Amino acid sequence: MDRHGFLRQLHRVYKPRTYLEIGVNDGRSLALSRVPSVAVDPAFRVVTDISCDVHLVKATSDDFFARKDPLIHLRNGRNPFRALARRDPVNLFGGDPKLELSFIDGMHLFEYALRDFMNVEKHSRWSSVIVLDDMLPRDVDEAARDRHTKFWAGDVYKVATVLRRYRPDLLVVDVDTEPTGVVAIFGANPESTVLKDAYDKIIEEYVVPDPQDVPEEVLVRKNAVRPEALLGAGFWPALARARNLRRSRSAFAPLRRQIAAVSG
Repeated sequence: MDRHGFLRQLHRVYKPRTYLEIGVNDGRSLALSRVPSVAVDPAFRVVTDISCDVHLVKATSDDFFARKDPLIHLRNGRNPFRALARRDPVNLFGGDPKLELSFIDGMHLFEYALRDFMNVEKHSRWSSVIVLDDMLPRDVDEAARDRHTKFWAGDVYKVATVLRRYRPDLLVVDVDTEPTGVVAIFGANPESTVLKDAYDKIIEEYVVPDPQDVPEEVLVRKNAVRPEALLGAGFWPALARARNLRRSRSAFAPLRRQIAAVSG
């Protein structure tokens, strides 16, 4: 299954009510959304029919998140009927919008992807799902910071390493999609400052010249779960229900065990 097939099925099983995409390119992944969406890319060239209420933002993700109210398009107060249409009557008259599904596929460089995750997490809940693309390069050349191959993942695979090291509160799941793998992240905590506080130290350690020292388990996808297994798991209705009812973070523990059981 390729990344678009994975995203298509993820929309179906999780049924997000808001969607953010970083890295639009020709719009093929954005075309899968049917909910209020925000899509960010400094040079998008959409050639695909889009079937959602979308704010297309021509900017870098850093500049986008630096705005005073980057998710203004998702505010229900601008259109109260939107809350009803997306089955969110609790938030009928506004409140800070939250990202329920986010897909990060921007610059293929570690530091950019890490910042994208940090910014997305600030606007998410523990019940949100954050997906990063190009996380399982198949060889050292695909993992290079300086592109010289047709398929290019860059060194964003390091984001998963950093999250597992600095943020054990998150659940980071490698997914064996074609061609260069994705990672699904569960349990976001918008209150966490761990990555922000350690950012300079992390960059100093992980931003290094090519060739990259890619761990063998990444190259052979040792810990990656089949996309069909993750998408077909039984925890999705409970995760969506917890999201819809805005259950407290304490509800994450039993769901975490269920998700971890699928990912081995």
